[in-house]
Amino acid sequence: MAYIFIFGCFLLLGVASSLAARTGYRGKVCDRSDGYEVPAEVKSDPGLRKRANDLVAFWCTGAAALSFAPLVPIGTVVMSGGGRTVDTWGLVALALYGLAVVIVGAYPFEKIKSLGRSAER
Repeated sequence: MAYIFIFGCFLLLGVASSLAARTGYRGKVCDRSDGYEVPAEVKSDPGLRKRANDLVAFWCTGAAALSFAPLVPIGTVVMSGGGRTVDTWGLVALALYGLAVVIVGAYPFEKIKSLGRSAER
Protein backbone atom coordinates (compact mmCIF):
# COMPACT_ATOMS: atom_id res chain seq x y z
CA MET A 1 0.00 0.00 0.00
CA ALA A 2 2.86 2.36 0.78
CA TYR A 3 4.30 1.86 -2.70
CA ILE A 4 1.04 2.94 -4.29
CA PHE A 5 1.12 6.08 -2.14
CA ILE A 6 4.71 6.82 -3.18
CA PHE A 7 3.82 6.20 -6.83
CA GLY A 8 0.85 8.56 -6.53
CA CYS A 9 2.96 11.26 -4.86
CA PHE A 10 5.57 11.22 -7.64
CA LEU A 11 2.83 11.13 -10.28
CA LEU A 12 1.05 14.09 -8.69
CA LEU A 13 4.31 15.99 -8.39
CA GLY A 14 5.04 15.34 -12.06
CA VAL A 15 1.62 16.51 -13.19
CA ALA A 16 1.77 19.66 -11.04
CA SER A 17 5.26 20.48 -12.33
CA SER A 18 4.14 19.92 -15.91
CA LEU A 19 1.21 22.28 -15.48
CA ALA A 20 3.47 24.93 -13.96
CA ALA A 21 5.94 24.53 -16.84
CA ARG A 22 3.06 24.87 -19.30
CA THR A 23 2.11 28.16 -17.68
CA GLY A 24 5.68 29.37 -18.11
CA TYR A 25 5.87 28.31 -21.76
CA ARG A 26 2.59 30.06 -22.48
CA GLY A 27 3.93 33.28 -20.91
CA LYS A 28 1.19 33.47 -18.30
CA VAL A 29 3.18 33.31 -15.05
CA CYS A 30 2.37 36.93 -14.22
CA ASP A 31 -1.33 36.75 -15.17
CA ARG A 32 -3.56 36.92 -12.16
CA SER A 33 -6.14 34.41 -13.43
CA ASP A 34 -3.82 31.81 -15.01
CA GLY A 35 -0.48 32.44 -13.31
CA TYR A 36 0.98 32.84 -9.88
CA GLU A 37 1.38 35.60 -7.33
CA VAL A 38 4.41 37.64 -8.34
CA PRO A 39 5.70 41.03 -7.14
CA ALA A 40 4.24 44.11 -8.82
CA GLU A 41 7.68 45.11 -10.12
CA VAL A 42 7.92 41.86 -12.08
CA LYS A 43 4.43 42.32 -13.51
CA SER A 44 5.13 45.86 -14.70
CA ASP A 45 8.56 45.26 -16.31
CA PRO A 46 8.45 43.30 -19.61
CA GLY A 47 12.02 42.06 -19.19
CA LEU A 48 11.38 40.73 -15.70
CA ARG A 49 8.10 39.20 -16.85
CA LYS A 50 9.91 37.29 -19.61
CA ARG A 51 12.59 36.21 -17.14
CA ALA A 52 9.90 34.94 -14.75
CA ASN A 53 8.22 32.95 -17.53
CA ASP A 54 11.56 31.47 -18.63
CA LEU A 55 12.50 30.52 -15.06
CA VAL A 56 9.22 28.72 -14.42
CA ALA A 57 9.26 26.97 -17.79
CA PHE A 58 12.84 25.71 -17.44
CA TRP A 59 12.92 24.65 -13.80
CA CYS A 60 9.43 23.15 -13.69
CA THR A 61 10.15 21.12 -16.82
CA GLY A 62 13.19 19.75 -15.02
CA ALA A 63 11.16 19.00 -11.91
CA ALA A 64 8.55 17.19 -14.03
CA ALA A 65 11.19 15.06 -15.74
CA LEU A 66 12.81 14.25 -12.40
CA SER A 67 9.49 13.31 -10.82
CA PHE A 68 8.39 11.03 -13.66
CA ALA A 69 11.72 9.13 -13.63
CA PRO A 70 11.12 7.01 -10.50
CA LEU A 71 7.67 5.95 -11.67
CA VAL A 72 9.13 3.04 -13.64
CA PRO A 73 10.97 1.33 -10.75
CA ILE A 74 8.18 2.08 -8.28
CA GLY A 75 5.62 0.87 -10.79
CA THR A 76 7.57 -2.36 -11.18
CA VAL A 77 7.37 -2.94 -7.44
CA VAL A 78 3.64 -2.13 -7.40
CA MET A 79 2.87 -4.36 -10.37
CA SER A 80 4.81 -7.32 -8.94
CA GLY A 81 1.99 -7.88 -6.45
CA GLY A 82 4.21 -8.20 -3.44
CA GLY A 83 6.94 -10.17 -5.14
CA ARG A 84 9.40 -7.30 -4.87
CA THR A 85 10.11 -4.86 -2.10
CA VAL A 86 12.23 -1.80 -1.44
CA ASP A 87 14.42 -1.85 1.64
CA THR A 88 14.55 0.96 4.18
CA TRP A 89 17.55 2.64 2.55
CA GLY A 90 15.73 2.62 -0.77
CA LEU A 91 12.78 4.39 0.81
CA VAL A 92 15.13 6.93 2.42
CA ALA A 93 16.73 7.52 -0.98
CA LEU A 94 13.28 8.01 -2.56
CA ALA A 95 12.34 10.49 0.16
CA LEU A 96 15.54 12.49 -0.37
CA TYR A 97 15.04 12.33 -4.13
CA GLY A 98 11.49 13.64 -3.71
CA LEU A 99 12.78 16.47 -1.55
CA ALA A 100 15.29 17.38 -4.25
CA VAL A 101 12.53 17.41 -6.89
CA VAL A 102 10.42 19.73 -4.74
CA ILE A 103 13.39 22.07 -4.27
CA VAL A 104 14.01 22.17 -8.03
CA GLY A 105 10.32 22.94 -8.64
CA ALA A 106 10.18 25.65 -5.96
CA TYR A 107 13.37 27.42 -7.03
CA PRO A 108 11.87 29.62 -9.79
CA PHE A 109 9.18 30.98 -7.51
CA GLU A 110 11.73 32.02 -4.89
CA LYS A 111 13.92 33.51 -7.62
CA ILE A 112 10.96 35.54 -8.92
CA LYS A 113 10.53 37.05 -5.46
CA SER A 114 14.17 38.13 -5.51
CA LEU A 115 13.70 39.58 -9.00
CA GLY A 116 11.03 41.85 -7.55
CA ARG A 117 13.32 42.93 -4.73
CA SER A 118 16.22 43.66 -7.09
CA ALA A 119 13.95 45.82 -9.26
CA GLU A 120 13.08 47.98 -6.24
CA ARG A 121 16.70 49.08 -5.79
